[in-house]
Amino acid sequence: MNEEHLSRIQAIAEAALLAAGKPLSLEQLRELFTEDERPARQIMEHVMMLLGDACEGRGFELRKVASGYRLQVREEFAPWVSRLFEEKPPRYSRALLETLALIAYRQPITRGEIEDIRGVTVSSNIIRTLLEREWVRVVGHRDVPGRPAMYATTRQFLDYFNLSGLDKMPPLSEIRDLEEIGREIEKNIQAEIEFGSTTAESAEDNSPDETLH
Repeated sequence: MNEEHLSRIQAIAEAALLAAGKPLSLEQLRELFTEDERPARQIMEHVMMLLGDACEGRGFELRKVASGYRLQVREEFAPWVSRLFEEKPPRYSRALLETLALIAYRQPITRGEIEDIRGVTVSSNIIRTLLEREWVRVVGHRDVPGRPAMYATTRQFLDYFNLSGLDKMPPLSEIRDLEEIGREIEKNIQAEIEFGSTTAESAEDNSPDETLH
């Protein structure tokens, strides 16, 4: 395949990523082409590498996350880009951030197990917010009386925090406590909104902050 053809595929992929407003997988990008012109998977991977290189020195970057590839504003330009948005980023309660952290690091986990670790009740509003944000999902039920639901994180969670997989999360041993995990998640949430990530959406958690135990 000649250089001109590769450049054409690269331009089509770039246009699709800009228009999609969400991550696109390699297969989704390949399906943009008719069957007789569809590039092989290996060629498409090479094209994405070329596109990533082409973003060097520009205000945006190509990032690979769990659901595929996306183009997003570089973190270093956040102070300027954030001035485009009049609304303040939503702030989440410490209780919600700690609950999300426990699900991320201890999944699958039940609401009761989260409450045992935190020492306080997890409000239904928190679980509902996490489910509505599609950051967590029910993956089964614990085989104990009452059969409580077990929660785990989703691909959307990974996409939102710029992770290609759970193995990319900071090792739990490097984080001192739940409060520190919560601060780290909150920092990432604010960053994603300010950096104009294509997957960031505004949402509000109305649950009150709870005291750390």
